[in-house]
Amino acid sequence: MEIVQELASEFGLKLEYSQNIINLIDEGCTIPFIARYRKEMHGTCDDQTLREFSDRLKYLRNLNAEKEKVEKTITEQGKWTEELATALSQARTMTEVEDIYRPYKPKRKTRASVAIAKGLEPLADILQAQSKSFVIMEEAKKFITEEVKTVEDALAGAKDILAERISDDAELRKVLREYIAEKATISCELVEGENSATYETYAGFKQEVKNIPSHRILAINRGENEKCLKVCINVEQEKCLNIINKSFKKNNEDTDVLMNEAIADCFERLLFPSLERECRNNLTDRANEQAIKMFEVNLKPLLMEAPLKNNIILGLDPAYRTGCKIAVIDKHGNVLDTTVIYPTPPQSKTEESIAKLKVLIEKYNVDIVSIGNGTASKEAEIFVAELIKHVSRPVSYAVVSEAGASVYSASKLGAEEFPDYDVSLRSAVSIARRLQDPLAELIKIDVKSIGVGQYQHDMPQNRLTEVLTGVVEDCVNSVGVDLNTASPSLLSYVSGLNMSIAKNIVAYRAKAKGIKNREELLSVSKLGPKAYEQCAGFLRVVGGNEILDNTAVHPESYDATRKLLKLFNLSEEDIKNNNLVELPNLVRAKGEDKVAKEIGVGTPTLNDIVNELLKPGRDIRESMPKPILRSDILSMEDLKEGMVLSGTVRNVIDFGAFVDIGVHQDGLVHISQISDSFIRHPSEALKVGQHVEVKVLSVDPVKKRISLTMKGIEKNED
Repeated sequence: MEIVQELASEFGLKLEYSQNIINLIDEGCTIPFIARYRKEMHGTCDDQTLREFSDRLKYLRNLNAEKEKVEKTITEQGKWTEELATALSQARTMTEVEDIYRPYKPKRKTRASVAIAKGLEPLADILQAQSKSFVIMEEAKKFITEEVKTVEDALAGAKDILAERISDDAELRKVLREYIAEKATISCELVEGENSATYETYAGFKQEVKNIPSHRILAINRGENEKCLKVCINVEQEKCLNIINKSFKKNNEDTDVLMNEAIADCFERLLFPSLERECRNNLTDRANEQAIKMFEVNLKPLLMEAPLKNNIILGLDPAYRTGCKIAVIDKHGNVLDTTVIYPTPPQSKTEESIAKLKVLIEKYNVDIVSIGNGTASKEAEIFVAELIKHVSRPVSYAVVSEAGASVYSASKLGAEEFPDYDVSLRSAVSIARRLQDPLAELIKIDVKSIGVGQYQHDMPQNRLTEVLTGVVEDCVNSVGVDLNTASPSLLSYVSGLNMSIAKNIVAYRAKAKGIKNREELLSVSKLGPKAYEQCAGFLRVVGGNEILDNTAVHPESYDATRKLLKLFNLSEEDIKNNNLVELPNLVRAKGEDKVAKEIGVGTPTLNDIVNELLKPGRDIRESMPKPILRSDILSMEDLKEGMVLSGTVRNVIDFGAFVDIGVHQDGLVHISQISDSFIRHPSEALKVGQHVEVKVLSVDPVKKRISLTMKGIEKNED
């Protein structure tokens, strides 16, 4: 109940909603299913909120398990007390639990453990008590043995024990941790080496820990890992010592010097190095989470870009020496033809290449050329702009990100899909399909290789994969998947399915020569009732024998849907003929709550059903901005300060956004140039795939840098 209440409070939910979400997760329901088909049980939380809820639930359960483990261990040592019980119950983080456990945790050999083994712990007790009833030098004489030769040795051992005790004090660590987080600075020194020039910006760098942005933390970490930077956390030692003194010093001149020495040693040798590591780890964790968040923010709109359906597309994978690989795909993504041309240096066979592609374009009625943005893409773009002038049909082109195309091409999946093609031809197919259906193609690539965000290779890979896989799942399930055309890769991201079941579905539909309705899924090997419940609503059957199978209405709501139609004297024919435009008005006139009650569903489910009946088979991506198609070429040399251009946002990062303006090099809009209003982060104003108007601030052809602004541009009112 404590976890239920904690989550309800943190997420602003009713207690029953919090409990319901936990129950659904524990029953094995997926986040997309809970978000879409159990709205009444959680108050219509979106998928992102539900994922955060799930992550937090996992953390709190792990926290409770750790508390139980700590209690058990301390109890077994015979040291469990009411004070410890209270402290542990009030601990809200793993760090606080670790602090409580620290004094009881088995330690490797330390200076303190050696002193304890020599019998000096009672002397440490006397020193810590700082009682005026004892003369510390006289007391120390009593501990001289064969192992402890002198009074100085005895006092040194007592100070070592005391230093470790102070370092292990949970409340002190908490206070100092908060002080460091608030007052510490992080500084860098440049270390001369092979890659030092890359980090010259950070020579003599210094900033408050609480204000340093995430991208700087990651840059500093990388510089340190490459042995180009020496990094330190700096605090005012005197103030830290004063904090310790307040907790441990008493007014006793006899022990004053010894206590000062023990406290100074504790801080320099034990406490500060430990808290410095914690501080650096916390900074890194915070930066990683922010970077992963940026991957998440960038990936979703990239996957949800509008598909260019019903187009014949020619994919061009640019290269120099080995030639540009070509693949033509039909409206369904099937490969019609492939070839290789050599329009780029060193061969520069432009005329021969134009003649070759002209034949392909006119033979297959190609509509669009999709050009990968990698090596030689600028030359390829110039070539395609010239090619378009020589063909007799209207053709345009678009430059698409080829991030991860080579990874896919060399993967087991790429080999399975195109066993007869070499790696480079598979890339050309992928580049063509990315324009035709970005979601269906990009999900074949390892999400970490899609190329949005920053420092992806420095991230904790398991966490990055977990978050990005969640984004892919949400996108796939919000769009829906055609049961009769989807690849196993696409099907595997559907709620309740995995790659094994996805392959079984593909095998079943091949044997059955097509799936006629959702119910057939129950005949697929390893796809049981629970998996069917989770996946059915996200799978579409186009042209099957049940019209509702081509909507996001879940089979469990089919009876309710038919009751709804009957209530207003409508039929399935009206769905087919798109005669339901008045249905929302009819429902509102009768009363949504009343209608929902009559057909046996909640109001959110009723609204979802109505929306689906209005547009059966719709693709929500069709409302997204379509890729900018071009027929001419622009080079960096053509750019002039003050020039206003249309562009597409390619990547949003902590300090700005990169915008494709039709030049090989994307331009940077710094956060300060995005809006006249104050924004904390570029993602507040921009997202990947968004079309924007930008003005050129400066061009540096040598460094290949283009600075852009979105300020001071007269907006066209459409």
